[in-house]
Amino acid sequence: MRETLNDLKTRRSCRNYRPEQVQEEVLQQILEAGTYAPTGMGMQSPVMVVVQDPDTIHQLSRMNAKIMGTSSDPFYGAPTVIVVLADKNRGTCVEDGSLVMGNLMNAAHALGLGSCWIHRAKEEFESEEGKALLKKWGIDGDYVGVGHCILGYAADEPGEPKPRKENYIVRV
Repeated sequence: MRETLNDLKTRRSCRNYRPEQVQEEVLQQILEAGTYAPTGMGMQSPVMVVVQDPDTIHQLSRMNAKIMGTSSDPFYGAPTVIVVLADKNRGTCVEDGSLVMGNLMNAAHALGLGSCWIHRAKEEFESEEGKALLKKWGIDGDYVGVGHCILGYAADEPGEPKPRKENYIVRV
């Protein structure tokens, strides 16, 4: 349990990656952690799409940057992007997908990888280009983009955590 708490306290968002791809056995463990995230009524509404093809990552990066109003790479050169989507027909779809994202990032840290949650997946997959990607990937249904979990080996050591705010916890 102490290792788990330490991992939760020391995980930081990574915004600088080495170019080498994530090892397959490590990726499988991270994905498995994502499948064990809690979901509303255990309905498992999320879907994870693993993207390691540089052309597809570039396409997603371009789409995301356009929404953000920039031309820089919002994925910071990460070699793996896991797109987390969730079934809009579930009332807890965003919460379910968010818990998957948390599991992915915490598992990545525990296994020595850097990760970061990149937003704007909702807008990406509401677009015609995003819908075309879902169709190309064989994803049928009514899905909302929850986030992109970028993964890779960190090029830099993570910084120190910010101090926790004083009124974080209220007891009644």
